[in-house]
Amino acid sequence: VAFSPDGKRIVSGSDDMTVRIWDTESGQPLGEPLQGHQSFVKSVAFSPDGKHIVSGSGDYNRSRIWDYTVRIWDAESGQPLGEPLQGHQSFVTSVAFSPDGKHIVSGSSDKTVRIWDAESGQPLGEPLQGHQSFVESVAFSPDGKRIVSGSDDMTVRIWDTKSGQPLGEPLQGHQSPVSSVAFSPDGKRIVSGSI
Repeated sequence: VAFSPDGKRIVSGSDDMTVRIWDTESGQPLGEPLQGHQSFVKSVAFSPDGKHIVSGSGDYNRSRIWDYTVRIWDAESGQPLGEPLQGHQSFVTSVAFSPDGKHIVSGSSDKTVRIWDAESGQPLGEPLQGHQSFVESVAFSPDGKRIVSGSDDMTVRIWDTKSGQPLGEPLQGHQSPVSSVAFSPDGKRIVSGSI
């Protein structure tokens, strides 16, 4: 789940394979469910201007259909924008918009992080590789220059957004998979949570 930037809407993703938009004040759904994913929706986020939604899907549904895609939606009409973003080889576990709304980052159980052009839906460069297990969470820094990722390999990694290269060594200390990561508002600190 995630709030829109103005706080007036909430977006949610579900194992029923849909994305829904809700009115924060009334708690009522806005429009029909956003449909297109073929499997569980694992992660959702609003763009910084509130006009778009990104969602990531993974796992198989009851018909054992796999969906390793990222989708972008019009937050007003609920219509998908373009074709699904394809490239991950396994479940998409986490998605986020860059602060300027121009890029999307996704993490996957294929052990990679990918950066996408939010307008064209094209991948930017090669997948970011280095984690030894599933990537569970990704986030942009407030200035958009760095990405942080947390993994089941019990490490946190920081990446340069432009080059896609890791910055320094993996951050170690957790004794179990890292399930959530985030930057502080000033970009000077990272917080990570572990199972």
